[in-house]
Amino acid sequence: MTDPFLSSEEYDERAHALYNEGKYDEALALLREGLGVYPQAVELHVGVGYARLAREEYAWARRAFDDALALDAEHEDAIAGLGEVLMKFGRHDEALRTFERTLELGYEDDVELMLQVGRALFREGQIEEARRYFDTAVAQAPDNAEAVACVGYTLHRLGDDPGAARALRQALALDAEHVEARIYLGNLLYDAGDLPAALEQLRQATPDDHWDELGIWRTVELLKSHDGVAEGDPRLAPWEARLTELAGEPDAIDDLLAELELPDDDATEDGQLELFTGDAAFPPVGAALAPAAPASTPPSLPPGAGAAFHRVVTVEGREVEGTWDEIVSHLRATSGGPLRGASVGDFMAAVATQHFGAPAAQASAYDAEAFIRASAAAGLLRIVR
Repeated sequence: MTDPFLSSEEYDERAHALYNEGKYDEALALLREGLGVYPQAVELHVGVGYARLAREEYAWARRAFDDALALDAEHEDAIAGLGEVLMKFGRHDEALRTFERTLELGYEDDVELMLQVGRALFREGQIEEARRYFDTAVAQAPDNAEAVACVGYTLHRLGDDPGAARALRQALALDAEHVEARIYLGNLLYDAGDLPAALEQLRQATPDDHWDELGIWRTVELLKSHDGVAEGDPRLAPWEARLTELAGEPDAIDDLLAELELPDDDATEDGQLELFTGDAAFPPVGAALAPAAPASTPPSLPPGAGAAFHRVVTVEGREVEGTWDEIVSHLRATSGGPLRGASVGDFMAAVATQHFGAPAAQASAYDAEAFIRASAAAGLLRIVR
């Protein structure tokens, strides 16, 4: 039982600490207890809203933010939280008007609030609007490395890669330990074909700095091709261990879904996934899969960015050249069976689901490079370049 003499501020501070540790259930329980003592405490209602939001309980989150705004109609965190909920409900116009309230009320000098709103918009693909709030944050705090980096992420998503690279370099000049900006810059340089510069950036991050397998795959590739690090070299072990850690172990639901997606042994030839080998289906995968590199999450690099040229060899010895996206498109177009006429996305999703296993399938179904690398790891093709 919590100390009955806690103030509402102490309830809020303790719940906030739990929230920052990812202990959303415990934070919510403490906040609800606090509201039992202090039902008019706006901060506690706001805290409940964000805990519910983190648990993806959007209807309950909205109720909490509405309760907070009924007590204080100009509470900036409640307004921003309500905007996030509305975005989750797909009510984008209403969400934009809600976020606009933070500016109308004069909260533009709250840099963290501007970044919060910008990130919420970025996650939902509202890139132009996100940039507006990131630019506002930079105007208020030009030496804030995170704000400058966020501008760089939006510039990239808007197609201005030179501007994005400049912003990310500026962020790193302000804070050399900003690993997210460094990894992002490394990926930008990789897609631009400046591989030595990409390696220079990527190698400055540790494996534990990466939460996206794509950057790790690329680091390992560049260490091999540019530094001459051989397969099995101990220097690769930490990167490979991190790949395994990020891929995780399939849970019971993953196993069930994978089992449901297995082809029926009695299926007709037309029902098989006849893919890279013309009319012949892929051979069964006999070895454990290396973890696949997923499409990045925001801040993210779009699939197929850049013009890097690659070559793969299919199991029947056929060479295919082009960008990652072009290679996948060719594989789909030359596949047998019903997938020949499917969209590229549906093609990758179908192949990934049947052949990569649940965790890798989820990671590889939406990004061409990740799809090709997972196919190579499964023995379905070989990457030459």
